Amino acid sequence: MSMVTPMTDVLLTPYDTADYLDSPERIAAYLDAALAEDDPALVARALDAVARARGLARGEVQAGAPQLTAVIDLLNRLGLRMSVAPLEVP
Repeated sequence: MSMVTPMTDVLLTPYDTADYLDSPERIAAYLDAALAEDDPALVARALDAVARARGLARGEVQAGAPQLTAVIDLLNRLGLRMSVAPLEVP
């Protein structure tokens, strides 16, 4: 016999990855992990999250998606992959 207790005082908020991309190091690690999957759609979604975190318009990322797919495909054929690192600011 199981006892179920209703949760009436719980406030749930939508999860948004962009809320956690608050430093260049976190952004670079997130994008690097997405790039490692060799999935252009995943990379585009990751870039969209980064754009939201940085306050950029969504269309800026979507406009570059076809080129991103072509670059990832070319690198795969060459046996290479991209990686991301934060810029070192003096």
